[in-house]
Amino acid sequence: MRKRKALIVIVGAMIPSLVMSLESAVAQPNPVAMQVVSPVVKPDGAVIFRVYAPKATDVKVTGPDIPDLGPGRTMTRNDDGVWELTLGPLAAGAYRYVFNIDEVNVVDPKSGLTAESNGKVWSLVCVPGSNEMDTRDVPHGAVSEITYYSSVLKRHRRMHVYTPPGYEKSDGTYPVLYLLHGAFDCDDAWTSVGRAGDILDNLIADGKVTPMIVVMPMGHKGPFKWGEPLTDATAFIDEFTKDVMPTAERRYRVRADRAHRAIAGLSMGGDQSLNVFLEDMNRFAYVGVFSSGVFAIGRQLGASGDTRQKWLAAHERALDDADAKKGLKLIWFAIGREDFLLDLSRETVELLKAHGFEPQYRETAGGHTWLNWRDYLIEFAPKLFR
Repeated sequence: MRKRKALIVIVGAMIPSLVMSLESAVAQPNPVAMQVVSPVVKPDGAVIFRVYAPKATDVKVTGPDIPDLGPGRTMTRNDDGVWELTLGPLAAGAYRYVFNIDEVNVVDPKSGLTAESNGKVWSLVCVPGSNEMDTRDVPHGAVSEITYYSSVLKRHRRMHVYTPPGYEKSDGTYPVLYLLHGAFDCDDAWTSVGRAGDILDNLIADGKVTPMIVVMPMGHKGPFKWGEPLTDATAFIDEFTKDVMPTAERRYRVRADRAHRAIAGLSMGGDQSLNVFLEDMNRFAYVGVFSSGVFAIGRQLGASGDTRQKWLAAHERALDDADAKKGLKLIWFAIGREDFLLDLSRETVELLKAHGFEPQYRETAGGHTWLNWRDYLIEFAPKLFR
């Protein structure tokens, strides 16, 4: 009994020193790092980026959406090891970025707002100032991440789905817009950097848009790699028609008829939208093509005369189907005058006109960027289901 008491006393005496040793072994938060705030959006739209990296020798801000950023802009280090850079003022909208710290890209450790692209994760900063894109005090819908099994690809896949305000409490049915992303993005893009959820919430609240369900699927079979075709039309059409549409129409109360279906996409998604539509025009009454056209006819994309003729031959029946055209209410194109796909878009519009279609076409300022694509959604959505 005496030995046991002595052991207890010894162990008890050791506990304080053991706790102190453990505390010293665990890295303590750096007070300078704890005080860093990033990003900071100023009232004029300028954005301050900061990151604590005292041992770094070169730190940049880089990202695909910030105008004139190029391969990145070098930040300035202060005496406490905090790097800082102010960009802008930037136009209202969302912008993806990362810090490049000694050639390693890292997300902003001070911000929890992120966006996915195809195989990458970015930090995200939102600059307010848009009545359509800001998160306003209006009724809000919901954006869900839906997992489904693809019978075509033999694996589980993900899509994002927007449901309008009041969907959960109603038993009504809704029209549906299938909204497709571009080559370097994924199914997350339209609701993160694209602001689709807020755009629809605001337009519905302002009475400019019919409440609708928006289905945003993954447009790639897997991670996109340089040197691969931007889009495999056949594979996408197969998975879209056999898995994406049936899943959406089974899980959600959508009006599954032509008059209440629309499809639209940007860049690669615009090409996919056209190919899905022409596969069976009786499925969709509305088609939107943002900064895109039919890739198979685009000379600037390397399409040969033989490729063009093969595409035309494969779609000849659809292009000249007068009865199917009667149910088409809108085919709408928009592209920036600085966009590298401008010629492709013009060529596609002329092709459709030559086959009796009546596409609406407009050119805007700017290039191949989300600065345009968000605006195109804002302009396109009010034209649907009226």
